[in-house]
Order: sequence, then C-alpha cells, then structure tokens
Amino acid sequence: MTGTCRTALVTGSARRIGAAIATHLHAQGYRLALHAHRSGDALAELAARLEAARPGSVLTLAGDLADPQVPARLVAQCIARFDGLDALVNNASNFYPTPVGDATAAQWDDLFAVNARAPFLLSQAAAPYLAARRGAIVNLTDVNARQPLHGHPIYSAAKSALDMLTRAFALELAPHVRVNAIAPGAILWPEAGKSEQARQALLQRTPLGRTGTPEEIAEAVRWLLEDASYVTGQTLALDGGRTLT
Repeated sequence: MTGTCRTALVTGSARRIGAAIATHLHAQGYRLALHAHRSGDALAELAARLEAARPGSVLTLAGDLADPQVPARLVAQCIARFDGLDALVNNASNFYPTPVGDATAAQWDDLFAVNARAPFLLSQAAAPYLAARRGAIVNLTDVNARQPLHGHPIYSAAKSALDMLTRAFALELAPHVRVNAIAPGAILWPEAGKSEQARQALLQRTPLGRTGTPEEIAEAVRWLLEDASYVTGQTLALDGGRTLT
C-alpha cells in the first residue's frame, strides 16, 4: 500500500487487542474506522485520544455483528467518510464455553455469526474498495482453530472456519488483495473463567515461557498489512511456540 492517507476498518476495536491494533495503526499514519458493539464508552474514549493526536482521523461505528445487515453497513459508512479503504482487520470475536451435552443451537448460531459469518460479509463488502487500492485483510483467528480448546467446541469450530475463509479469500481476491490471519496464543487472559493454576499450566506448555502482548499482535498486523507483500493465505501463529508442544 502506498500514500500517506491509508484507511483501515478495525472491528472490535474498543478494548484489549483491538484497541492496541487501532492505536498502533494510528501511530503509523492510518485513518481509522473503529467498530464496537457493547463497548461504546471505551470506544469513545479511545477515539477521543486518537483524535486529539490527529484531528479528523477517526470514525466510530456501532453495530451487532450477529446482525447480517451490519457488516455491509459498516463498510459503507467507512467509504462515505474516507472515500476508500486500504485495510480490513477482522478482530471482533465472541468467546464462551459450550460443553458438549449443554450446548445449544442458539449458541452455535451466535458464535458462528460473529466469528465466521461477519468476517465473511465484511470481507465481501470491502473487497472492491480494497482491490482498488491493492489493500489487505487480516483476520484474528486463534491457535484453537487447529487445536481445539476443551469445553469450547463451537468457538474452536467457528475460528477454524475463519482460518479456512482466510485461505479461500486469498485465492478469490488475488492478485489485488492479500488476505492473511494471526492466530494468537496466550496474549491476554479471559476476563473471567481461567484460574491461576490453569494459567500457569498453559505457560509451562509455552516454550517462550510468557504471555505475549497486545502490542506484539498489533505489530504483526501492521507487518502483514504493509510489509508482507508476497504473503497471502497464511496464518501466523503468534503463540510463543505453544503449538510446538
């Protein structure tokens, strides 16, 4: 991508990894369309901070990605404001346990809607605009897309679907749009439901012996968007080597 007015649409960008991605891309000169669903206050705070650094550089967007009408609307709002799109970062995700025996069809629909269908619809809507600028897509999957997480079969399957969509879109949109993914390992612990014992056990299975940082994810996103000019259809495991064990 070239030029000084690059534009990125980042979903789930109000908090945690999404906010780190937004902050890092903004520091690299991007104009940002930032999306959130339930974290409107946090999104407004982030946008205000970024706008103070560079006025006119941030658009905030709200919407439930489980609604199939929302993805195309987000892209249209971004184009209306910035008149183009260089990058799409599909970061938004739903995560909760669905133990076999207790899981419901509604949970299946919800997890697949946000973790797989929404990135598909966002990528489809964004594709013509990305192609016009030789842009790129980065999807946030999970190491559990290929190594299922106990108690989370539907989440794992939905992230596996996104992993396949990464490769499928890379094929469909070539040569004008590159499509890659990042599969984080232990970066930020879930806000509830993981004991200290479970955390330590996970770190013992991680060769680098530590959690990663949101900033490391953000830099990997930037690299895939800007520098990885001969890379498409790939998933980068940013997991401290956990998938080796």
